[in-house]
Amino acid sequence: MSKRNKSRNPKNNSKGAPNQNQKTVVSVFHKHPNRAFNHKQICREVVAKNAVESKKVWDEIQSLLQQNVIKETEEGMFQLDYVEEIVIGTLDSIGSGSGFVVVPGLENDIFVHWRNLNQALHGDVVKIKVYPGKKKPEGEVVEIIERRKKKFIGVVEINPKYAFFIPDDDKISVDFYVPLTRLNGATEGKKVLAEITDWPSGSRSPFARIVEILGDAENNEVVMHSILYEYDLPIHFPPLVEKEAEKISLKIDPREIKKRRDMRSITTFTIDPHDAKDFDDALSIQNLPNGNYEIGVHIADVTHYVPIGSLLDEEAYNRATSIYLVDRVIPMLPEKLSNGVCSLRPHEEKLCFSAIFEVTPDAKVLNEWYGKTVIYSDHRFTYEEAQEIIEGKSEGPLKEEILIFDNLAKQLRKERLRKGGITFDRVEVKFNLDEKGKPTGVYFKQSKDANKLIEEFMLLANRKVAQFIGDKRKKEKTFVYRIHDKPSPEKFNQFASFVTQFGYNIKVNKDEDIAKSISGLLQDVSGKKEGNMIETLAIRTMAKAEYSTNNIGHYGLSFEYYSHFTSPIRRYPDMMVHRLLFHYLNEGKNASKEEHEEMCVHCSKQEKTAAEAERDSIKYKQVEFMAEHIGEEFDAVVSGVTDWGIYAEVVDNLCEGMISLKTLEGDDYMLDQDNYCVIGRRTGDKIQIGDKIKIKIKSANLAKKQLDYTFVAKVEG
Repeated sequence: MSKRNKSRNPKNNSKGAPNQNQKTVVSVFHKHPNRAFNHKQICREVVAKNAVESKKVWDEIQSLLQQNVIKETEEGMFQLDYVEEIVIGTLDSIGSGSGFVVVPGLENDIFVHWRNLNQALHGDVVKIKVYPGKKKPEGEVVEIIERRKKKFIGVVEINPKYAFFIPDDDKISVDFYVPLTRLNGATEGKKVLAEITDWPSGSRSPFARIVEILGDAENNEVVMHSILYEYDLPIHFPPLVEKEAEKISLKIDPREIKKRRDMRSITTFTIDPHDAKDFDDALSIQNLPNGNYEIGVHIADVTHYVPIGSLLDEEAYNRATSIYLVDRVIPMLPEKLSNGVCSLRPHEEKLCFSAIFEVTPDAKVLNEWYGKTVIYSDHRFTYEEAQEIIEGKSEGPLKEEILIFDNLAKQLRKERLRKGGITFDRVEVKFNLDEKGKPTGVYFKQSKDANKLIEEFMLLANRKVAQFIGDKRKKEKTFVYRIHDKPSPEKFNQFASFVTQFGYNIKVNKDEDIAKSISGLLQDVSGKKEGNMIETLAIRTMAKAEYSTNNIGHYGLSFEYYSHFTSPIRRYPDMMVHRLLFHYLNEGKNASKEEHEEMCVHCSKQEKTAAEAERDSIKYKQVEFMAEHIGEEFDAVVSGVTDWGIYAEVVDNLCEGMISLKTLEGDDYMLDQDNYCVIGRRTGDKIQIGDKIKIKIKSANLAKKQLDYTFVAKVEG
């Protein structure tokens, strides 16, 4: 069944657009900032129908005069009183069709009503005129500088005389008019790729053509490909890139081995997920005569096989990261490299870029060395196999070595947390899928000691490499850092105030005290009923990590220097780090900061896009899974609150859905943002993030990847 009426006019179409008559007096002036109006004209604009409404219009005019929002240009004529301010930013649309323009350097985003978008779409770079006299910034799009994209994923609805394309992305607030001659064979309800061809002045809908028919809207392959198309992410490698990869030999040239530190005789192993195919890191260990350990962190030497300027390098840079959808991996490098040549598979000699440390039994690093190596992996562990050895349930190979690494990792972790490193031990949702990709069950992947073992030594290598190059005592060199800024004071103070309700206190004076307080708080709340809620809010308080040549440290890890060195098979910034490190080890001149900063911005953007696609694929499977449980009740936890609804996460499977505030019976609820809750206006009843509730599955919309729940009851205790 169509989600909209098919008899609509293509020139008068907008998703959820308000009635055109719903204008305020101030919006009339903002819409026409250079025009003067008299009282009667304004009444006509806002459709004041009687004397009472006309009087209200006059009162509002007087109020705007007193606030200096408008001025009287001549007797009885009024005009906006402002100095025009023009800014450029990126449009972030919201569900109502309106949006916010994010302007670099401005603390507050600028609201743009849907009537003032003037054909701008989500993600477009726009020039806007900022309205004066508003409590919060508001503006109007005056120019679209750059379209984020012209091709979109969605479904087709066909009428006898014309068709409409309905975008999957709810942030695209219009449907597209498609002439029947431009359907390209698409039929009703098919998932398609559409391209905007024109957007006539005065038309709410752009005109489009169907570029490609993807298939049935609920077919798993079609859905996953649609997600990739939606984010402009690749599905296949270009043939020429695959051809270049196939030319690479699996055999190592003996002359290359002679150039490297030979570590093939030293005990070396990998620990990875049971289904992993690309092993880009390995650990080695040998006892030193002084009682210390020589610890090697060996990383696949991807850049040896992927020279700058090659087709492989250009493709890897464009992708910037591997993409992990719920049922597949879209690798950054072709399989010949990611799963073959560069993968540190057991019982094979491999070329690596290594970080070698002399470490004491109490996990103090005394010496370090960085350079190209050749290794031989003696064994491949899964995380489960290594965990069994750590827990004493298995007498597996290399038991002594695994236990030494586990002991060192626990000491490194303890010291990191003591210094204020923040660790979020969140469970990861995974799905059991049948042969058609349909979810048959949900399970949780939790980080255990074996995972933390690998994590700590990767953190050590990443930190030490960054410190080796970036040390302030040395001459500054251009380098690629993984940076993480401190939380915004506004968000953090709100969070700090909120947790006092539960008897917790956070120091808000010095940055290092804040980090230590958050770290201590997360340890204190672990396992408690409010623990998941507080951890969720703490994550939302944090800034996002990104890549940059300007080092500000990594706040969350509490590291002054941090980079990404350990995953060049799946992250392009790690390849950049390898090249820069090797360049400087060989006395190379300082690299171009401007060039590398531009690359950092690109990689950060691609990383964010990939994460959004990954979340979409998980959300789709959650909706698909819960569609089999319509009408059933579940225990849930409130995970978010907004002006329009409560978000709740089912305890058994972490599937999140929304309860519309309009459906809550017995009271009219409003948002209390400072206390992360909604409150009943009459009863004072409060529903807060972290509350345990009972919900019923109301509907599952696969097209929107949206679950709707019905509130059943609060659960005490």
